[in-house]
Amino acid sequence: MDQIEKIIEKIKEWTQKLIEALAGPQAEPEPELIPIPVRDRPSNRYR
Repeated sequence: MDQIEKIIEKIKEWTQKLIEALAGPQAEPEPELIPIPVRDRPSNRYR
């Protein structure tokens, strides 16, 4: 049984490598955006 599990694991690894070679690496989730506070009042600098 242990031998079969090793063979299955190798097949999974080869399949993953083949998929990455054909379609590119797995897509990584986009990082969550962090809100940046801004001033609400208008600036007098450009008047």
